[in-house]
Amino acid sequence: MAFQWLLFFKIFATSVAAGVIGALLGLGGGIIVIPVLTIALGIDVHKVIGASLISVIATSSGAAAAYVRDRLTNLRVAMFLELATTTGALFGAFVSAFIEPRVLFLLLGALLLYSCYGMYQRRHLSAHGAKVPDSPLARRLKLEGDYHDEATGETVHYRAGRLLPGWAIMWFAGAMSGILGIGSGIFKVVGMDLVMGLPIKISSATSNFMMGVTAAAGAGVHFANGDIDPNVAAGVALGVVVGAGIGAKLLPKMPGTWVRYLFIPVLLFMGVEMVLKGFQR
Repeated sequence: MAFQWLLFFKIFATSVAAGVIGALLGLGGGIIVIPVLTIALGIDVHKVIGASLISVIATSSGAAAAYVRDRLTNLRVAMFLELATTTGALFGAFVSAFIEPRVLFLLLGALLLYSCYGMYQRRHLSAHGAKVPDSPLARRLKLEGDYHDEATGETVHYRAGRLLPGWAIMWFAGAMSGILGIGSGIFKVVGMDLVMGLPIKISSATSNFMMGVTAAAGAGVHFANGDIDPNVAAGVALGVVVGAGIGAKLLPKMPGTWVRYLFIPVLLFMGVEMVLKGFQR
């Protein structure tokens, strides 16, 4: 019994760290939860993937309310893109058994490393997003907004652009969530930031809001397959909720450049890890 409590504490502590990072960067926390619980703690990978999806839902729930209150989450953008991520997640969950893992990992790794380069090139952008062509459809759907940046003291105005490429990336992100059991927030943030031109804080907060719905779409399938262990998922969910609450309080006060500098090593780590997994299979 003592060992089980020690294991629970390790899962909880790891998940707190995952929740903080997930809330700051708009990720699901799976980037930390999956490797630590499988490699360091020796927990079965299928149980960890199921728990990771639960952590994604918990991260979204823990941070979403604070971000909506601070006007960092754009609900119109989230609902527009959620149509793509949800259908992608359902598709990915059902076809996961038919896809060659090696090819998938190599493709993901290449995309992440390219995204890392793109994020590095735009690392000096602070509150404002990248300039993108104006979109009449975005005007019609009112995919725009403003927020008060506590770090700079200015009011930032923005409008989404390149809606069709952004929608395609969100569908792909949803499919990856269903296939790999990850939040795929890393693709959502990259898509909104680098492709659609939204400020990095808006991208992170909106990604957090979207992840819960995307993960729930895929979690039902994994639950039906028996891949969610309540003992593991409970520690992950509790830890992630605590960590997400901390991260949600930190993001409004952080300069946008800090968020970008945090995101670059995460992208690099994930890209290298995916490529190595691809070559090992």
